Amino acid sequence: MTKPRLPPRWVKRRAWFLHRRVYRLTRGRLGLWRPKPDGWGAMRVTVTGRRTGIDRSVILGYFEDGPALVTMAMNGWEAEEPAWWLNLQAHPDARVELVDGPRLVTSRAAGAEERDRLWARWREIDEHLDAYAARRPTETAVVVMEPRASTEHGS
Repeated sequence: MTKPRLPPRWVKRRAWFLHRRVYRLTRGRLGLWRPKPDGWGAMRVTVTGRRTGIDRSVILGYFEDGPALVTMAMNGWEAEEPAWWLNLQAHPDARVELVDGPRLVTSRAAGAEERDRLWARWREIDEHLDAYAARRPTETAVVVMEPRASTEHGS
């Protein structure tokens, strides 16, 4: 089996930019989708900046694990941790926009056994997952976003 190739960083960054642009220009009508049984979905996550306190949004792939949403802190398989994950570690509460509406969540890294189980599910979705993850110098966090009760109006 040949080693899977990733596009250059500039291609990934341009694709992310265009995805966000489509989402904004269509006022959210395009750019998000529900996960399929053999694939991932796309959600928009808004987090609080760890240094600025300003809301930051990113579109991420995910799948559902019961009521929880599961994503990976992989930053296009680059070495650096994604800023959204560093922000969530400082401020775990976030707002998620899904095709079927917004949801308030609290985020955390999956623990050992849970991570293994969720990683196996990601591996079912992407057969090259382990090869991509091997490009990173540190273990890729599996991020679990669990529903939280709203105590703020409109948040």
